[in-house]
Amino acid sequence: MREKTKVIFTFVITMLEEIEKIEKETASHNFADAAALEQFRLTYLSSKGRIQVLMDAFKNLPNEEKKAISIPLNALKSRLEEVFRVYKKKFSTTTSSDQTYDTTLPVNTLQFGSSHPVKIVENALCDIFYSLGFDMADGPEIEDDRHNFGALNFADDHPARDMQDTFFIGEYILRTHTSSVQIREMEKRKPPIRLVMPGRVYRNEAISTRSNCFFHQIEGLYIDKDVSFADLKQTLYYFVQQFFGEGTQIRLRSSYFPFTEPSAEMDIWAGIETEENRRLTKGTGWLEVLGCGMVNPNVLRACNIDPEVYQGYAFGMGIDRIAMLKYSISDIRDLFHNDIRLLSQFRGL
Repeated sequence: MREKTKVIFTFVITMLEEIEKIEKETASHNFADAAALEQFRLTYLSSKGRIQVLMDAFKNLPNEEKKAISIPLNALKSRLEEVFRVYKKKFSTTTSSDQTYDTTLPVNTLQFGSSHPVKIVENALCDIFYSLGFDMADGPEIEDDRHNFGALNFADDHPARDMQDTFFIGEYILRTHTSSVQIREMEKRKPPIRLVMPGRVYRNEAISTRSNCFFHQIEGLYIDKDVSFADLKQTLYYFVQQFFGEGTQIRLRSSYFPFTEPSAEMDIWAGIETEENRRLTKGTGWLEVLGCGMVNPNVLRACNIDPEVYQGYAFGMGIDRIAMLKYSISDIRDLFHNDIRLLSQFRGL
């Protein structure tokens, strides 16, 4: 009997020593990857691991001896299982089905966002016209026929009303230009009026490198007494010198818009020295940047402004095209793909 007690005592001591040994081995843990964690599980927590061996031995102890083993053994098992659970969760959040990320690599925490090139250009354009005394106005992108067409002197059978050019939403439309804002502002303001109106517009056009079904415009409007085409020309000349640089040449070509009379299109001289400029200008050296003209008297009458007393000019340009020209972006679709490789080039601007 005494011999049996001695054997049991020795067995208990051996188990306690094994528990203490495992405690020391696992006191600190730093798993480099999921493979190292799996080896940890196999060694200590698997069905043939060292903890299970101790648990199996524990079952064969007399009841009076189990108390000395159960507390440290259960505590050790619980701690190792918690370590495994925490690291498994950590590795599962950094591992995808086809790629493992090295979480030990240094991270650049000073990553700054950037403004979109279209917004950078829009802000620059607005600042130039703010310096001339223009204010900013905005309006809805879903418009009615009167504000988008009727009050702007578009005939009922004008091609722009066709489904090929305009997106219709029941009785309403997605505005095809920000000129609709001009009508809304002239209806609620009294001259003098001096405004710029940036915004998104929509047209049912085929998407290509040079055109999209939606894009951004900025339009300007000046209504006052004794306003002439010379005032318009000087305003646009000032804009070109400020935005494209001193000495930039311009030319005005006669054109037609229902809401202006006379109407013109303005080109800037881009040159033909480089292959890119020859491509952009189709070999002429001149690049169209905006349309403009004197506000048609019919538009003033539609907004209850007497054309015998007040005159005005208006102009409009595509912000996207200006951004493409300024930053040498060859495909308009690149402006809307949210490619970080493109957008990161505009940090700090």
